[in-house]
Amino acid sequence: MSTRSQRSGGGGLVGAVRTDIQRLHGAWMELVFRRQRGRGHSVMGKWKPDTLPQKVGYHGWSVLGVIGLLVLYPLTVLGFATRFYAAKLDSTRTRLGIAGVTGLALLVWGSLTAIAYLRIPFDAFLAIAAASAVAIVSTTLAAVTSKFGGRALSVLLAYPFAMTALFLPPVVAALVTPSLHPYVLDPSYEFAVWALDNVLVVGGINDYLRSNFSLEGAAYAAMWLGISFPLGWFLGAVIGLANLVRPSQA
Repeated sequence: MSTRSQRSGGGGLVGAVRTDIQRLHGAWMELVFRRQRGRGHSVMGKWKPDTLPQKVGYHGWSVLGVIGLLVLYPLTVLGFATRFYAAKLDSTRTRLGIAGVTGLALLVWGSLTAIAYLRIPFDAFLAIAAASAVAIVSTTLAAVTSKFGGRALSVLLAYPFAMTALFLPPVVAALVTPSLHPYVLDPSYEFAVWALDNVLVVGGINDYLRSNFSLEGAAYAAMWLGISFPLGWFLGAVIGLANLVRPSQA
């Protein structure tokens, strides 16, 4: 919700929500019609339709935008929250530096890999070691792309790598620590079943996955690695939506 409105006494929470929705709807209208958001056009004013065809098209596009806002605004609120925590993580990256972040990842993942070497069969250990290598590289690449990549590269790479770095440690820790199974692997299994039955039914993807793969051992790490990229892109998109509403806080 717009803090700018809150600062200016624009009606508290309700006023802030109204301002956010007006900005989103203005951005939607500006996809087709010029001068709809009023930024930089204070002299010329907001464009309005004159002829009947223009009015039909204008108001029809406006109604579609209102319907779309029923979906977009909750995503925008999610974007505000995600941007807040992304800023916290970026602040930590700034304090530690890329070398510090990489060193911390090496310490955490190196410890988990050493525990895996002592507790599980060698074949399973190799899978854990590979997941550790992926997580360390992901952590470093997330820090590098976040610092040097700009907004587009952050959405494309930094957020997915950050998701990978967040998801893999608890999964790998659970693989080498049986007492963690009820808290990490069991919920992961239930989530996989739900996704197969409700999301991946499109095109028979669920049948292919069930026929060719078994969710056990290192497959849990592979599952979350596969989820981290589309989830990272989704979170980057909702942050972009939040930035569209409140660019001054991007």
